[in-house]
Amino acid sequence: MTPTDSPSATLAAFAAGLRFEHIPAPVLRRCEDLLLDWLGSTLAGRGARAVQSIARFAQAMGPADGRSEILISRARSTPLFAAMVNAAASHVAEQDDVHNGSVFHPAAVVFPPALAVAQAIGASGKDLLAASVVGYEVGIRVGEFLGRSHYKIFHTTATAGTLAAAAAVGHLLKLDADQMLHAFGSAGTQAGGLWEFLRDAADSKQLHTAQAAAAGLTAAYLAADGFTGARRILEGTQGMGAGMSSDAEPRKLVDGLGTRWALAETSFKYHASCRHTHPAADALQQVMRTHALRADDVAAVTARVHQAAIDVLGPVTDPRTVHQSKFSMGTVLGLVAVHDAAFLGEFDAHYRDPRVVALREKVGMVLDAEVDAAYPQRWIGKVTVRTVDGRELQGRVDEPKGDPGNTLSRPEIEDKARRLAAYADGASAAEMDALIAQVWSLADTAQVGLLLP
Repeated sequence: MTPTDSPSATLAAFAAGLRFEHIPAPVLRRCEDLLLDWLGSTLAGRGARAVQSIARFAQAMGPADGRSEILISRARSTPLFAAMVNAAASHVAEQDDVHNGSVFHPAAVVFPPALAVAQAIGASGKDLLAASVVGYEVGIRVGEFLGRSHYKIFHTTATAGTLAAAAAVGHLLKLDADQMLHAFGSAGTQAGGLWEFLRDAADSKQLHTAQAAAAGLTAAYLAADGFTGARRILEGTQGMGAGMSSDAEPRKLVDGLGTRWALAETSFKYHASCRHTHPAADALQQVMRTHALRADDVAAVTARVHQAAIDVLGPVTDPRTVHQSKFSMGTVLGLVAVHDAAFLGEFDAHYRDPRVVALREKVGMVLDAEVDAAYPQRWIGKVTVRTVDGRELQGRVDEPKGDPGNTLSRPEIEDKARRLAAYADGASAAEMDALIAQVWSLADTAQVGLLLP
């Protein structure tokens, strides 16, 4: 089979063949930005109960030492278990990155296995950056291919993320195009992750990223050993598209390979909540500041949203945990109205505060035709605020804070990473100084070692 015989094969050939020299410098710099952002998110997840449970599992199942770093504990293990724990930790603070068009959080499933394997095999910084770009490009396109119908039931970061992890690790292991295609087949057949956990405030979201990272890594190592997988795992008649989507578009798997850099389209998360809340949060913040409103001035808020926001956030009406509250539109808007912020500290201290709960009960979501038509390529924020004195105020944000057109600067990314690390005592100020310097010089690093020795 030649790479042109199927989209899966074409994508695999790209993933195997991309070289550091092929990647434009701005894309590499963006990859470094995203890596630092991911490291901050991982350190912020250190104290989460679900993450600690997965860490204990890894400690029980894996060796007590190794060359791969478990960032939250400074322990070492095999690439498999280090990737699992780091992936789980990075997806709990709700501060990891997101690609709008695929509704996919690449960092949480690309960097954990890529870093763990790079440390284990002594890869260079250039190798790690190139492999990470490969993981982003593959994972984003798989998410776009699976489409909106997929996301209604499946957590795309868990499903497309398994392919993304396999691609990144396969690139580090120098798989050829045929081996990479087999890695995709083995990754895709393991892919899963369902949104039902949100209704119960369950811990599954951390397992989704841990499993995606581990399954993708496993698929790549098996392919290197000659293990075979389905060659048309994505577009085949019994593949992922057929089983997990009703609107899959195979052409999206190969969209602009080598010319369109999807990694550069990835957004940073500003608020510490589900990305579906961010556009409305920015729009409400705009109204509150423009009109000098206090929370007590607000009689009702209507968030005008896309259908996926209703699907994901709608079931969360009375959040019982801090993490579940991050999927509550009312809670997020309540925090913005009362505290002018929805960062980690606000959620921990105030998500059950009576003033926030009172505002939460005044929030509703309605489907907006313009917002829904623009989604997922653009995430427009629109709110209508009715005040107690009878005014009706409109807020609108076309690019939420953190989107490529409204992005974070490197000083802002550094500041965010430092705040995230301090949140759970994940790293000291001195450790973060050294970590930031390592990330900004990664392209000149001959061998990737421990980031937090």
